[in-house]
Amino acid sequence: LHPDNYFKDKVHNTKTMKITTLFTLLPIATSSAFITPQRRALYPSKLFAEEAVADVEDAAAEDTFVGAAEISALTKDVGKILSLEDIEKILPHRYPFLLVDKVVSYEAGKRAVGVKSVTLNEPHFTGHFPGRPIMPGVLQVEALAQLAGIVCLQMEGADPGTVFFFAGVDGVKWKKPVVPGDSLVMEVEITKWNARFGLAKATGRAYVDGEVAVEVGQMTFALAKE
Repeated sequence: LHPDNYFKDKVHNTKTMKITTLFTLLPIATSSAFITPQRRALYPSKLFAEEAVADVEDAAAEDTFVGAAEISALTKDVGKILSLEDIEKILPHRYPFLLVDKVVSYEAGKRAVGVKSVTLNEPHFTGHFPGRPIMPGVLQVEALAQLAGIVCLQMEGADPGTVFFFAGVDGVKWKKPVVPGDSLVMEVEITKWNARFGLAKATGRAYVDGEVAVEVGQMTFALAKE
């Protein structure tokens, strides 16, 4: 190899390496100069956005919070026709089997609306069921029957405190579980009353939070004979 050619190739190779190195380093420099500052600028913006969202959520939570006074006022227009003491003067039942706490609407000889407040203190919740207390469906029907009894025992031919028996029940449908903490709002209507034989028929329905929990197509009662 001629010395002149050797040095020419050396210089050429050196220039090529420098140019290659330059083009290799250029994207890195560009990335450092332009991309990195942009990414750094995004982090504070993202943080501020998250804080803004959190502030909005906190404000929304404050707006949706309802205090005890407002909740209590929801039932201020619901009257009390018969208290528990009044009911005890009509029905022969007593704790733990008195299942109507108050009557809030009443049409003599026809129909009534009553409330049963379901609490964990009731003995049947000990075994029905451990770890998942549910008011037995038969007791829901019994509560409706007692409400019907409040109407019947104040009708002509019946005396308050008279014992009455279930003679039949048809068309029962349970729609949702009733659990401690629920208010079972019940409505019954007397469809037939035979004072001579002491027989009555009624329909009933009960609600929890506005949804039907149980409905009964027909209940038949018979007053006890002395």
